[in-house]
Amino acid sequence: MNKPSSRRLALPSDLIVKDAQREIARRLDQPARRAFLQRSLTLGGLSLLSGCVIQDEDGVDAALSAVSRFNDRVQAWLFDPSRLAPTYPDSMITRPFPFNAFYGEDDIPEVDEEDFRLEISGLVSDKHAWTLTELRALPQIDQVTRHICVEGWSAIGKWGGVPFAAFLRRIGADLGAKYVGFKCADDYYTSIDMPTALHPQTLLTMTYDGQILPPRYGFPMKLRMPTKLGYKNPKHIQAIFVTNNYPGGYWEDQGYNWFGGS
Repeated sequence: MNKPSSRRLALPSDLIVKDAQREIARRLDQPARRAFLQRSLTLGGLSLLSGCVIQDEDGVDAALSAVSRFNDRVQAWLFDPSRLAPTYPDSMITRPFPFNAFYGEDDIPEVDEEDFRLEISGLVSDKHAWTLTELRALPQIDQVTRHICVEGWSAIGKWGGVPFAAFLRRIGADLGAKYVGFKCADDYYTSIDMPTALHPQTLLTMTYDGQILPPRYGFPMKLRMPTKLGYKNPKHIQAIFVTNNYPGGYWEDQGYNWFGGS
């Protein structure tokens, strides 16, 4: 079925996918994933998709890149910037909401509230660093949505914060840019496409279940996107930048799908 031309114009997915896959192909170096492909996947199907013979590391890398490129392209094509993810009543909130990170709870970063400044850079007109007092003074909303983890579990939580689209407009971001990137206090980093950044349910969250965002959930702030898998939702955000250069991500640079749609 043909898609409306306005929707195609709203999402420059071809340019985004091309950048992401070029970088993934350059960086991907996971022997275990290569071995898994070599032993377990249907090599004939991958060969048809990638146009290569999967008999060596170069062939497996090409196959991985082709599969990831295909996944990114399909997800970007299907993404509707106006379609909302399901929301739920407070009675369905998962209690306690699970902790999830690439480290244990003992290693949760400590961020000093008084000294914290949110750094802004890239294609924006207002690059001043924001205090938590300034951020909390902005109009905020709550939403109860489902967090879907790539590991196979999900949980429903109540997040409160500033609609990210409103924040990007407030700082004079170039809304025609391709990417928004994030750097975090726990050395995590990731990036998203601009259409997702402007989605009405994408929130720069500072509360959880009506309380100041606890450290285990990402204090001082977390980007909450119910349209993305959990690993695309950065916590402990310290810096935000807008760019046309592909920024990659912590897991994405290790072979995870970049678009990460849920």
